[in-house]
Amino acid sequence: MIGSLMMCVSVVVLFCGMVFGIAMGITEDFALQPAHAHLNLLGGVLLFLFGLYYRLVPAAGKSALAKVQGWLHIIGGILMPMGVALVITHGTGFIAIPILGSLIMLAAMALFAAIVFRTATA
Repeated sequence: MIGSLMMCVSVVVLFCGMVFGIAMGITEDFALQPAHAHLNLLGGVLLFLFGLYYRLVPAAGKSALAKVQGWLHIIGGILMPMGVALVITHGTGFIAIPILGSLIMLAAMALFAAIVFRTATA
């Protein structure tokens, strides 16, 4: 079930985000804080909430659209923060990566909105 996968991936992403944040604190270099925040919030928290909805509304999680939405969010939720980190550390030559990740996340959010409106009364 896509909801369970999303919740498991979110826990791994949040763990990585916490380690990333601790490493920044130890080195006292917070330049990558925007990437850290996006990784935790979009790749971790939002992914968990989507997965939780699919677990609470099983009809929503069983659709093929939910699987597409879930994979898009997983990919975008990792790609976008990695792209932000690359732009911060290596310059704007990598700007296409966070833009692509953001657009993937936007598509995933639009799909999720459609799924919620379709299944909210289920």
